[in-house]
Amino acid sequence: MPHPRTLRRAPVQRRSAERLTRILDACAELLDEAGYDELTTRTVAERAGVPIGSVYRFFGNKRQMADALAQRNLERFTDRIADRLRGTGDRGWRYALDAVIGEYLHMKRTAPGFSLVDFGNQIPVGSPRTGPNLRVADRLTDLLSGYLGRTPDEDLRRTFLVAVETADTVIHLAFRMAPDGDAKVIEELRGMLRAYLAGVLDPPAPEAEQL
Repeated sequence: MPHPRTLRRAPVQRRSAERLTRILDACAELLDEAGYDELTTRTVAERAGVPIGSVYRFFGNKRQMADALAQRNLERFTDRIADRLRGTGDRGWRYALDAVIGEYLHMKRTAPGFSLVDFGNQIPVGSPRTGPNLRVADRLTDLLSGYLGRTPDEDLRRTFLVAVETADTVIHLAFRMAPDGDAKVIEELRGMLRAYLAGVLDPPAPEAEQL
C-alpha cells in the first residue's frame, strides 16, 4: 500500500483499497505500453474499470500516481526481502546481499512500470535519483540492521547508500547491455559490493598474540 502522504485520501474500506490497487496496476501497465507522456488519468480509469472520479479521489494528477506506484514498489521490495530472510537464522551479510540483489532483479524483470519509476519517479527520464536512493538505503538500513547485528547509525546508513548508488548504476548498465540484465555485469556488481562491504561489515581480524 502506498504511503498516505502520496495519496489525496487514504482508503478506509476494503472496497476502496481494492479500487486503489486496480488504479495503480493500470498505471503500471500503461507506463510499459505507452510511456509516461501518453499516460492520462482518463486512460488509467478506463483500464482499471473505475469512474474517473475514483482516480481523482486518490490522485490530483498522473505524477502523483507514478509517485504512489514507486512507493508501492519499495514496500513490496522490502517486504519480499524480509520474507526471504525470515527464519533463516544468522547467515551473515553475504546472504542478505544476495537476497537484496535477487529481489531487485526479480522486480526489474517482472514488475510492470518498474523501468520508469522503480522506487522513485524518474520522470523526466534522467532526472536526479538522489531522493529515491536515499529512501532505499534508509529502508534497507532499518530492515537489515537487526539481521546483521549492527546499530542503524549514520555510518551504516552511509555504507548502504554507497552500496545502493553503486548497484543502481551498474544494474542500469547491465539492462542497457541485455534485456534481462547482462549476467557478467551483474556478477561484477556482486564482486564489487562483496569487496566493499567486507571492509565495513566483517569483524576485524584478531591481532596476533605477542610472544
